[in-house]
Amino acid sequence: MIIRKETEKDFDRIYDLVKVAFQTAKVSNGKEQDFTIELRGSGNYIPELALVAEEDGKLIGHIMLTKTYITTGDGKFEALLIAPISVLLEYRNKGVGSELIKESFRLAKELGYTVVVLVGDPAYYNKFGFRSAVDFGIKHTPEIPDEYVMACELVPNVLNGFSGKIDFS
Repeated sequence: MIIRKETEKDFDRIYDLVKVAFQTAKVSNGKEQDFTIELRGSGNYIPELALVAEEDGKLIGHIMLTKTYITTGDGKFEALLIAPISVLLEYRNKGVGSELIKESFRLAKELGYTVVVLVGDPAYYNKFGFRSAVDFGIKHTPEIPDEYVMACELVPNVLNGFSGKIDFS
């Protein structure tokens, strides 16, 4: 398996991969593949942080980290949002998602980012250092239960004494 940056020629295959992967996901709204296109078209897209996992020429996984902002009393704090991360069903529980996350974090740190947020399953994401965002003083959209809105410090203690709000709507 290799992990590399997505390219424009991958976009159609990524669309299909995300769609198929989320058909067997625990939680899905069925629109994750369209969200990927929407994020690419936004000013928050970071091509260096959109990665694919490939095995024998087949795309088996994808992750995208885009800019998001946490509103604080001092203005806006720039963070990264993981959305979506996709792994084909037959490749799950084989470390593909873990490798995508680890590589995206490595690259994000190189680019100077310090915090990553997501909405996801704590049972999976805790092992990567994610904790409930409210533990870091980050409030969020009330429709999403606290335990699923998570944050991870890429730089230790960067959120000490932090207070802000993130809006996922």
